[in-house]
Amino acid sequence: MSSKIESRPLRFEAWRLGVIYLAVALTLAAFSVRLVNLQIFNVDSYKTRAEDNYTKDVSIPAPRGIIYDRNGYLLARNIAAYNITITPASLPEDDSDIQRIYRELSKLLDVPVGNFVVNDPNSDEIFLSVPGGLLREDYLNQAKLFAACVPGPSIAQLVALQDTLAPYSPVPIKCNVSEETARIIEEKKSDMPGVNVEIEPIRDYPTGSLTAHLVGFLGPIPASQEEELKALGFDPNRDKVGYAGVETSLQEILSGRNGTRVVQIDVAGQEIRNLEPPIPPVPGYNVYLTIDTRLQTAAQATLEEEIRFWNAHLQSIRITSGVIIAMNPKTGEILAMVSYPNYENNRFSRLIPSYYYNQLSQDPRRPLLNNAISAEYPPGSTFKLSTATGAFNEGIVDLNTIVKAPGKLFLCERFNPNDPCTDFNTRPFVDHIADKLPEGFGAVTFTQCIAFSSNVCFYKLGGGYGDEIPQGLGIERLGEYARALGYGARSGIELPGEQDGLIPTPQWKRISTGQNWSTGDTYIASVGQGYVLSTPLQVLMSGATIANNGKLMQPTVVNHVTDGDGKTVEMWFDPDPTDFKAAPFETEGSYQISPFTPNMKWDITTDPLIQEYSCDGPYCTFTDVYKTVSEATIQAVRAGTRQAVTTTPYGTLYALFKDFPIAVAGKTGTAEYCDDVARAADKCNFGAWPTHAWTLAYAPFDDPEIVVVAFAYNGGEGASVAGPMVSRMIKSYFEIKAIDIAQGVNAPSP
Repeated sequence: MSSKIESRPLRFEAWRLGVIYLAVALTLAAFSVRLVNLQIFNVDSYKTRAEDNYTKDVSIPAPRGIIYDRNGYLLARNIAAYNITITPASLPEDDSDIQRIYRELSKLLDVPVGNFVVNDPNSDEIFLSVPGGLLREDYLNQAKLFAACVPGPSIAQLVALQDTLAPYSPVPIKCNVSEETARIIEEKKSDMPGVNVEIEPIRDYPTGSLTAHLVGFLGPIPASQEEELKALGFDPNRDKVGYAGVETSLQEILSGRNGTRVVQIDVAGQEIRNLEPPIPPVPGYNVYLTIDTRLQTAAQATLEEEIRFWNAHLQSIRITSGVIIAMNPKTGEILAMVSYPNYENNRFSRLIPSYYYNQLSQDPRRPLLNNAISAEYPPGSTFKLSTATGAFNEGIVDLNTIVKAPGKLFLCERFNPNDPCTDFNTRPFVDHIADKLPEGFGAVTFTQCIAFSSNVCFYKLGGGYGDEIPQGLGIERLGEYARALGYGARSGIELPGEQDGLIPTPQWKRISTGQNWSTGDTYIASVGQGYVLSTPLQVLMSGATIANNGKLMQPTVVNHVTDGDGKTVEMWFDPDPTDFKAAPFETEGSYQISPFTPNMKWDITTDPLIQEYSCDGPYCTFTDVYKTVSEATIQAVRAGTRQAVTTTPYGTLYALFKDFPIAVAGKTGTAEYCDDVARAADKCNFGAWPTHAWTLAYAPFDDPEIVVVAFAYNGGEGASVAGPMVSRMIKSYFEIKAIDIAQGVNAPSP
């Protein structure tokens, strides 16, 4: 028996169809919204992305400005360096032709050929024909460890690595080859497709170490400045910036502005065409320094010969560093500035060799440091010009005053005005001549104090002494006059790394040492010892102020700036040490450097710089009144510096300039010190400390054209070691001037 089962008809539910329609509608709506969003609302963004895929900004390097001395002698220039490059995409297709090219280049460039990449037929991997079967990836990673132009990887490695990154961009195989080698490769280019000679400008310094501290050198853009300079159009992988000297401080003037090309590229990076008219680069301005290379050469020879002589004479390396600076006191122009030891900046022209940089940076003599502006030393007796100016201007002494200058005096050392005098706080202070003349200089006048450089006399002028000079100048007033002569602050010269020195105060000592100021501290500071520190440039400025009748000119190493056509352009310099800026417009705190304009910082005879000091018994304080330095004071101090040359037998410069045909004046200095170097050598023995040698002089006396300072680290007596250097420099200056006059050209100083 069979039964028949009838199937029930399926009933289509309408709501299901509605769901399908809704899903389709939502999908279409989503696509529509997305299309509207892409093509209407975000069209600019995606258009920019699309354009970025086929456009490339190519930076065109700007020629860096040239640096000259005041007479047009080259100090820094751009020369052609020849680099041999290979463009992987332009190499022949035949492997044998590629190997032939590699072998020919290897012979010419002394770069290894390397191992050619081949396919192993028994494997899907790409191997190298080397023992051990290095993978291609490992092979290329070896090349990544080296920077461009650094010896190490082979030709095959460099090309293979570039082929994976940018096959249409050239890769340097050997940099800075000789012109002869470049010519040979240029002649063979037709037989070596893909090989090219790239000409790259590099910095060259014809005067080398002679002007290294002034000119400086270039180096790669530091990571800390990369973003800032990139926004200004610099290429961090190519462009260089100044690392020292005016190459750093005048970077904005010298660097110029890079140009730009906007080009179309294909997917492999090959340039197809320019999309916009190229923007040409703007060359950097040329800078003329105030330095006279002839006088600079004389300064370097003088300093090095004097150091060699004394080290040989003493049969030990006693003098390890030194400085000579020459300046026109009327204009502030630095005519010569030499710091010893120095370095060869040409060795940094392409890259900064790590071994050479480490050698310089680990040298205890610090050859990379410009000692003329960056090193701080006790100025010794050259600082007495500040004490003399203050004592005379404050009425502590006059031209008729007689000061007793025995070989030794005893001082009651007080840390508070009411401290009693006992055997425990009484200490001797001796004069520099005490060993030769135990009775000292005897009774001396104010000008003789300067001419003889009597320590005892200046102890009394600075700190007072009993009933003879009841009230000395004091450390507070001494600081006022020292700062007025240029101490205790940066000068603002167009060189990086300048230090400000130190003019101590009682407050400074309490903060720094936790001790009160004592009368002995004032005595020692009065002769430029103790806590007083200065740079050689500050010592020079103090002498220049006296020589120039109280006018302190802005020290400068820039004579003028020109454009590519040789026309002088107006330029101003902001000496902010944290952010050097040079611009064709004046800003607050800046001064004009082109066209050359002598800039006076101040005139102490007309500008009220000295804050008055009022005393009520032993207690003194500053008032709100400021005053000037009298012209009589300046002339009295000048007379003392002249007597240092004319007075016999105790004039400190008499032996050096007694027969000189031009009137010279100046001041010597011998400064005791005890720094880390002396301490490590166990030389800091009380009463027999090592000494630095200083001498400062200017000429002609009535109308000074040049002021010179010489410094020798651990040199001993100033008149014996630094004095001859100053003498030779002044003689060299007037010899050069005589030659220029005979030839009908301008003298070294206007």
